[in-house]
Amino acid sequence: MKHILTLCFLSFSILFASNVQLIKKENPDSNTTLLVIGGIHGNEPGGYFTASILSQHYNITSKNLWIVPNLNRDSILQNERGIYGDMNRKFLSIKNNDPDKTIVDEIKKIILEPKVSLVVNLHDGHGFYRKKNQGSIFNPNAWGQTCVIDQCQLKQNQIFGNLNDIALNVKNNINQRLLAKHHKFDVKNTQTKYDDEQMQLSLTYFAVTHNKPAFAIETSKNLSSLSQKVFYQLLAIEEYMKIMGITYKRDFTLNEKELAKILKNYGTLTINHNFLLDLNNIKKILRFIPIKSASNDFKFSHSLGKIKESKGVYKVYIGNKLITKLKPQYFKISSNCPESFIVEVDGKQIPIEKASKFFVHDDFKVLGIKGYRVNIIGYSSPHKTDESGLVIRKKDMNKLYSIDKNGSIYRIEFYKEDKFCTMLLVQFK
Repeated sequence: MKHILTLCFLSFSILFASNVQLIKKENPDSNTTLLVIGGIHGNEPGGYFTASILSQHYNITSKNLWIVPNLNRDSILQNERGIYGDMNRKFLSIKNNDPDKTIVDEIKKIILEPKVSLVVNLHDGHGFYRKKNQGSIFNPNAWGQTCVIDQCQLKQNQIFGNLNDIALNVKNNINQRLLAKHHKFDVKNTQTKYDDEQMQLSLTYFAVTHNKPAFAIETSKNLSSLSQKVFYQLLAIEEYMKIMGITYKRDFTLNEKELAKILKNYGTLTINHNFLLDLNNIKKILRFIPIKSASNDFKFSHSLGKIKESKGVYKVYIGNKLITKLKPQYFKISSNCPESFIVEVDGKQIPIEKASKFFVHDDFKVLGIKGYRVNIIGYSSPHKTDESGLVIRKKDMNKLYSIDKNGSIYRIEFYKEDKFCTMLLVQFK
């Protein structure tokens, strides 16, 4: 893979390849590695939101977990299965001019990495699988609520090669924690080599034909909420980790209520290392965003964050969800700005790092810095071009200029002459 930037934090790293985001949570005790892939189909959010939670809320304490949260990013933005055709039918062969080719080639290389011991591909599928026909939703042709295998066994003595036994173990343990009786899981063996020509083109069959144990988890598209889909996906992944001896800690209790809260947390977006947006409860459109006319750097705290620029408007996505639209105001960016600013918050002076947020109960005052101009967006000061040194209360602010729907979060921008420097966010409690 070319053009890879690695950010290492002890046992945690993110590899941004040209087309595939690979998150590694590793330990030095073993090469045993579980690879989890989300988002091969853009209209199956249970898979890619599960992978994002796995990447952000799980700490792996022994052995290794690799995560590709958003394999088919362009299709995720469009909320379509595959805007260039079904990516999961391109693993046997793919044309050189296929827009998906680079992604498919890169994920193949990742699957074949010697450290990868087992692969789980995450999906949402139609209906509820039943061995006997019980109607249009509950039938043998449905895919929902299944642990899918291509065959029962890999070659003899292959570690984790007993695919059927592993899948049975996973589904039995999931079925101990059902949210509703009709949500029960089963094993679906496609017997790909003999019975399913379409599945012979799939990611999991590519893996097993290269002697890599591989499974698909399909949660039902007929489940009532995204949190239910993610609940079952995470239950399954935890069972695979248990089988592989991978230990972990998560920072939440695994239940539908907690997951619903996590799924509503879209995190933050930092632009050019000097501009911060809190994406939670953000307005549908924000105007006059001070950025460069080209080569802007967008950093999300959420692993499914993505920018799509169209006709001068920057659309902000988390997975398949359009969060907000940014209408820019182009500025030259000052390269010589302070790393922090002194702000008097409720009567106490504290240093605030650039491009960060602080909270205030009653009032705040930005202390001036020679050579820099302060612009508090939403505060009207007709006779002052520099709004440092002013005591600002929530009642002084115009809610039209808040970044959130509640009228509580506002921008404080710093300029050096005619160049944009950086900003802070203030949130009134």
